[in-house]
Amino acid sequence: MLKLIAIGGGEIGRPGTKVETAEIDKETIKLTGKKHPRLLFVPTASNDSDLYQDVIKKYFGERLGSRVRFLLLTKNSYSKTQLREIVLGSDIVYVGGGSTLKMLKLWRKIGLDKILRKAVDKGIVLSGVSAGANCWFKYSNSDSHKMIDNTKDYILLKCLGFVSAVMCPHYDVEQGRQISLKKHMKNSRLVAVALGNCSALEIVGDKYRLITSKKEAVGYKIFWREGKYFKISLSKDKMFKPLKELFKKQNSVIL
Repeated sequence: MLKLIAIGGGEIGRPGTKVETAEIDKETIKLTGKKHPRLLFVPTASNDSDLYQDVIKKYFGERLGSRVRFLLLTKNSYSKTQLREIVLGSDIVYVGGGSTLKMLKLWRKIGLDKILRKAVDKGIVLSGVSAGANCWFKYSNSDSHKMIDNTKDYILLKCLGFVSAVMCPHYDVEQGRQISLKKHMKNSRLVAVALGNCSALEIVGDKYRLITSKKEAVGYKIFWREGKYFKISLSKDKMFKPLKELFKKQNSVIL
């Protein structure tokens, strides 16, 4: 059964910043049913940043009580047996931000994408922010090219496909996200989930809900239907809703 918390953005205590996603991250831990779950941090998208590892260890480990382990794919080599043991021996797989494109290329090269599919079947909680949210969906609105050259546009990137939708993180804070997503979705049969910072889509089996760590945090369902563009606010109800409703293109606000 899929257990996923995809986070649109937000800080967790980098030097000079405050923690912004605590309520969301506590829900990630709660979803495991364990007080001190084994959290595997995968920082591939940031080239296995040492600073990122330190922040995760202090935040998820010392502050939230998880037993943190790192999977450093750009710095170390692992056999497929080792990868399976490390991933499937975790309670949470948390993926960090950075370049979604570079991350997925490496994952597919070493077969991690297939192992993560087995993690879904085992009921391991999947989570992550930005690139770590993008990766679980069929496609994502990615800034992987802009990270190299800021004059480049956002791209529609094929991802792992665990959720049959398009993910767009940082929807409320990064200039150009809204315009590019509207363009990307025009010829798509899918629905996009656009998340602002401090908002997350939680999926448990065949149900979903929007959770936030700030009152002003937002999430939207976006799609084109019969030549018209729709942008529908996702409610912040505590109750879960059928996932099939999220994927349905119904009439609503036309933009």
